[in-house]
Amino acid sequence: MQTIWPALFSKAGDKEALRFERQRLSAPDGDFVDADWLRAQDAAAAAGSRPLLLLFHGLEGSSRSHYALAFARYAQQRHWDYVVPHFRGCSGELNRAPRAYHSGDFEEVGWILSQLTQGHAGPVYAVGVSLGGNALLRWSQEAGEGAAGNVAAVVAISAPLDLAVSGAQIDKGLNRQIYVRNFLSTMQPRARQKHAQYPGLFDMQAVSRARSLYEFDDAFTAPLHGFRNASDYYSRASSLPAMHRIRIPALVINALNDPFVPPAALPRPTQVPAHVQLFQPMTGGHVGFAAGRIPGHVHALPEMVGHWLAPSEGIGRQHG
Repeated sequence: MQTIWPALFSKAGDKEALRFERQRLSAPDGDFVDADWLRAQDAAAAAGSRPLLLLFHGLEGSSRSHYALAFARYAQQRHWDYVVPHFRGCSGELNRAPRAYHSGDFEEVGWILSQLTQGHAGPVYAVGVSLGGNALLRWSQEAGEGAAGNVAAVVAISAPLDLAVSGAQIDKGLNRQIYVRNFLSTMQPRARQKHAQYPGLFDMQAVSRARSLYEFDDAFTAPLHGFRNASDYYSRASSLPAMHRIRIPALVINALNDPFVPPAALPRPTQVPAHVQLFQPMTGGHVGFAAGRIPGHVHALPEMVGHWLAPSEGIGRQHG
C-alpha cells in the first residue's frame, strides 16, 4: 500500500498547476532525448547561480510520474531550476534509433548530464528514481573523479542495485500479478512499435509471450543494447558490486519493505566509502515515502533529499 497509494493519489493539483518547457536534445546517433524544464521564477537570483536539480525517472516513468511532480513542486518552492530528461521513448513519442533504455545506461546518463548542465554556474544535483537511480549510480561509478565535473552530489531512490535479486523478487507471487502486468502493458506495445520500425531487430514473438520482466528483458532489452541475455544484462548493469568506485557525495535510499528490492539486494555500510550514505528505513515501499499522508503527496521524499543536498536548507550531509 505504501507503494501503490502515493502513485495513485498523490498527483492531485500538481499535474495541471505545473507547466513544463520541453527541450529536445539531438543525440549523437541521430536520435533525440526530450527534457522537461521547470525554470525558477526568481528575478532576484541570476539564472546561472541557482541550483539545478535533474531527475532521472524510473521504468516507464516521465516528468508526470508522481515522484517527478513531487520534486518539481519542491524545486519550484525553493526557486531551483528543475529538469526531467526522458529515457528513449518515454516522452510520449517513439524514439528513432534501434534501441530503447535500460538500468545500466550510464553512457546515456553521462551524455544527458553534459548537455543539460552546460553553462550552469550554480550547483547541480542529480536524483535517480528506481531504474534511473541504478543508471545514475552506474554513471558515477564509471565517471569516478570526473563525476564532480558535472554534479555536486547524486541521490538514488529505491534503486534495484542488484538487478538479478530484484528481478527475481518482482517476477514472483503478487508482485508479478500487479506490477509486472502493469509494466508489460506499456512495454510490449512500445516494443511492437520498435519492431515495426526495425523488423528483425529482435524476436517479437518472444516479446509477446513474455509474462515476466526477465522474459521481456531477455527478448527485448538485452539484444537491443548489446547484452548476451537477461542474465548478462543484470550482471553488467547492476550498481551494487561497484559501490566502492563512487567518488562524489551520494545518498542511497532504500526502504526495507520495498516490494521490488529486498534487503538481500542492499549494500552494507562496510561496502561503501565514507562519502556514500545509506538510508534504509523500515517503511516507505517502492518510491512511496508518503510520511503517513493517505491520501496525500509524497512531500516527505523531496524534502528529505533536498535537505541532504543543500545543507543550508536543512539537516545537511555533514549531520547525516
